Amino acid sequence: MLPKERLDSSPRIFRTKSILVPLAKPVFDEEMKKAAFNALQNERFVMGESVFKFEEEFAEYCGVKHAISTSSGTSALHLSFLVLGIKQRSGVITSPASFVATANAVLHANAVPVFVDIDIETYNIDPKLIKRRLTNKTTAILPVHLYGYPADMDPILEISRQHRLVVVEDACQAHGAEYFGRKAGSMGDVGCFSFYSSKNMTVCGDGGMIVTNDDQIARTVAKLRDCGRVSRYKHNMIGFTSRLNNVNAAIGRVQLKKLDEWNEKRRAVAKLYNRLISDLDEVILPLWDESKVKPVFHLYVIRTNFRDELKPWLEKKGIECGIHYPLPIHLQPIYRKLFGYKPRILPQSELLSKTALSLPMFPSLKEDEVRRVCESLHHFFDERN
Repeated sequence: MLPKERLDSSPRIFRTKSILVPLAKPVFDEEMKKAAFNALQNERFVMGESVFKFEEEFAEYCGVKHAISTSSGTSALHLSFLVLGIKQRSGVITSPASFVATANAVLHANAVPVFVDIDIETYNIDPKLIKRRLTNKTTAILPVHLYGYPADMDPILEISRQHRLVVVEDACQAHGAEYFGRKAGSMGDVGCFSFYSSKNMTVCGDGGMIVTNDDQIARTVAKLRDCGRVSRYKHNMIGFTSRLNNVNAAIGRVQLKKLDEWNEKRRAVAKLYNRLISDLDEVILPLWDESKVKPVFHLYVIRTNFRDELKPWLEKKGIECGIHYPLPIHLQPIYRKLFGYKPRILPQSELLSKTALSLPMFPSLKEDEVRRVCESLHHFFDERN
């Protein structure tokens, strides 16, 4: 008997037979199985060869000097703030339209997330609004490349230069995305990635990566994630046990080789969606400015005022959908309790949370499956009219 479906947004291995088109489909193939078994059989269990090779290959892929693996994307963000010397109670400008871990990492570093509303077209932080939130306590900007669409980095980087702020890119959903030819994660002082199981590439579990061109940042992060050690029994920092598992790293190396191909397939799926539902006046499609960015469609997110009716309707037709995210971070119960945030203070982020719907998106999604989704969308709105 199959277990009941989980209520969270994690990728599901088991699904009921009624799901005809799943929201996501993580990959774990024979090559990955062999790599995992080889790492178990022939390498050290902790900090083995696969970890260091994965770091080298990921740095080369991003076009940076260094990549340091961590136990999760959250730990990558947390350690980055610690290494960059973010002071206690200092302000970190970021977006409320993200998974809660983005802001949590700021709090883990004893700093304060300062939320700036999004550009409703890109779903990313609006650079035009950042300066209004700067104070003498602001030390960093944390843009999020949401859904695999790069944030508008040039004005963000210019603000950081003018005000001497560090920039930490949350690229946890943007592996391989490009902004004017530059890889997401490579433009700020530090870029952070997650390899959680739903991402464009994964390590089949939790995992993360910090990328940087700064030698000192790289050395310090490498110590900090490994108990603060400088040798086996000598430690000169209060560090953490935030290492990436060796087996996960071996799987990540295989997935990295396939990433560009998978991203191209995601873009092809997105183009098909765009072509088949562009005639629906009730639906707003994701922005895609090909002269400026190369998104990777971690999620294919439409917006509609009928989201809360449409989602269960599609799921009754066997089409799995998601909402990323039903509550912006500033309206999460814990953030309202800590900081007293109230509704309507960040209207565009709140609008996104009320209208966003994630349609099925993964590299192996077939054309007939996309057509099934799009035909169902048309049927829904035909019935409404």
